[in-house]
Amino acid sequence: MNPPTPDLLATKLAEAALTVLVRTCRKEVAAASRDELEAACVAMRTQARPVIDQLLDDARAAPWVAEAAFHAAALELAQAGIAVLRKV
Repeated sequence: MNPPTPDLLATKLAEAALTVLVRTCRKEVAAASRDELEAACVAMRTQARPVIDQLLDDARAAPWVAEAAFHAAALELAQAGIAVLRKV
């Protein structure tokens, strides 16, 4: 089986991060304006490259922790959006 392509990995990571964001900040997401939601997404996109690079490095160095590294990356991206929505 071939490893996932970088685009597929990025898409799945974005979906996981958005899921964490919405589940963690239901009230903030519901009350947020379109601009506030976009700002949260911008914050997450800003962190995407270094987070994905770290995920790939971790997975290459220790393939047995790839799933945990993926979840850690999703949490890190979600945290960037959460900070914006909660104005932390």
